[in-house]
Amino acid sequence: MSTSAKRACDACHRRKVKCDGGLPCRNCSQASLSCTFNTVPQKKGPKGSRAKVISELREAQRQTQLALKLNDQWPIPPSQVRTPGLLTPEMIKECTDFFFEHMYPTMPILRRERLEQPLDSLETDSDAYCLVAAFCAFMIIQPGINVTGEAAGRVAEPTTYSTVNSGAALLEEVLRVRKTYEYIENASQITVTTSFFIFGCYFGLEKHNTAWFYLREATTLAQILGMEDEDAYSTINPLESIVRRRLFWLLFVTERAYALQRHRSLTLQATVGLPTVEEDAREPVDISGFNHLVNLFLPFGDVFIGLWNKIRSDCSPAWLAQLQQKLADAVPKGLKSPESQVADLKTSQQWLRTMVWQLSISNGYLSSSSADSSMTFKYPIEIARDLLAVTGQLSRQSMEVHGIGLIEKLFDVACTLTDVMACVPLDSATFEIGPRDYLMELVNLISTLRGGESRFLPLLLVKINDSLPHLSPSPSLSGTCSLLAEDVMDCQSPIMGSGDAIAAIATTAEWNAYVSAPSILESATAYRTDIKHDYSQ
Repeated sequence: MSTSAKRACDACHRRKVKCDGGLPCRNCSQASLSCTFNTVPQKKGPKGSRAKVISELREAQRQTQLALKLNDQWPIPPSQVRTPGLLTPEMIKECTDFFFEHMYPTMPILRRERLEQPLDSLETDSDAYCLVAAFCAFMIIQPGINVTGEAAGRVAEPTTYSTVNSGAALLEEVLRVRKTYEYIENASQITVTTSFFIFGCYFGLEKHNTAWFYLREATTLAQILGMEDEDAYSTINPLESIVRRRLFWLLFVTERAYALQRHRSLTLQATVGLPTVEEDAREPVDISGFNHLVNLFLPFGDVFIGLWNKIRSDCSPAWLAQLQQKLADAVPKGLKSPESQVADLKTSQQWLRTMVWQLSISNGYLSSSSADSSMTFKYPIEIARDLLAVTGQLSRQSMEVHGIGLIEKLFDVACTLTDVMACVPLDSATFEIGPRDYLMELVNLISTLRGGESRFLPLLLVKINDSLPHLSPSPSLSGTCSLLAEDVMDCQSPIMGSGDAIAAIATTAEWNAYVSAPSILESATAYRTDIKHDYSQ
């Protein structure tokens, strides 16, 4: 016969039943409970439902056992979540060499040793692995590096190679590995850079909502790290401080350009100093070109974006004219920078001039008699002339490394020029180079750049065919226009700017994505009679 124990086990104490002191005791054995003596003795309380208590005890013990199992399995070893052979040393080297030869002056946010560290070290560092994989995906998608042979790893097929598919495979790898660790809660400079490259990948893949999400993720992580605080830069390693400052300003420029293209809002403001010439000798770069790019976008803050997105209306002709002058002064004429950086700077400059002009016409501030050419209806012709004067001296590769972002800017300039040609009376001198020649040069340029022929050229040709039916392009262009007009617009569209024409073109999702400022189309229709009357005086 068992005797009562001096102290009841935890389960018997909880159930308010007599414990025999065994290990396990009889009550726990019968109820299939763990018999423990861990609870500190407490004063007795009122009796409750014994069946309910048994259920509570079983559930608590089940949760404890489950937690122990999860602790044994988590975190998952990095080697178990990565695709073997997807990221190869040869691929990393090809992407790194191309980046530092052609793109580093425009995006001076990486150090070679960070990218070229042995793959073995990446096996234990998920953040570094995701950075390198995202970087390679970005390089394959945007500048279109054709990684072949051993460098392609497991993303290449035996006989053919798909650039987009290989970049997408690396991108998926990054997103999958990122789910296995707390990269947001433990944010770092590497994390911000990785999110930026993910944005660049989705931008190149034309998934613009997702691209905007990851750009916002990058800017939010930058704010978490205090990149907006000048004082924070003095508390970190000097070399890290240099790269972090550049990263902040690259995000600053990218967000403003994308906000203009997609009519979004801003998060980053100019709260820290620009990068200086005091650089690390291991990665020498003339930072002045990068700073010129920042200066181009500095004036396009919340005021302009608010006006652009039509949530503000407090601008004036004088303010817009002053903004055009700032753009003209932001890039020196005798610019001595790498060719790829010149391509980015000059194209962005002319594109921003176009954006400001579009805002001017949408507010009714243009006049044919204005002494300031930037406030006249023909200013886009001058912009196209200046743009082609630069691109005519650049190699195709220097423009293609910037991906579809640069081509979209060329497209915007060409569309604006087309609108002007449809509304403004032009000189009919046969032997002088004029807007018609500029438009054909832009068409030819867009058609020769990688990604331009398939994405932007069809839209531009349809617009020209619809807006300028009297234009007599080359036979090949004329034929292409006719075919595209039949395919894209199964209707007769009036000249530029009418609602029917816009609605017809807008049946394609691409038109809605690529027309950066519909305001010019609306405004040009309203001003058409006034413009012709203005020039007839």
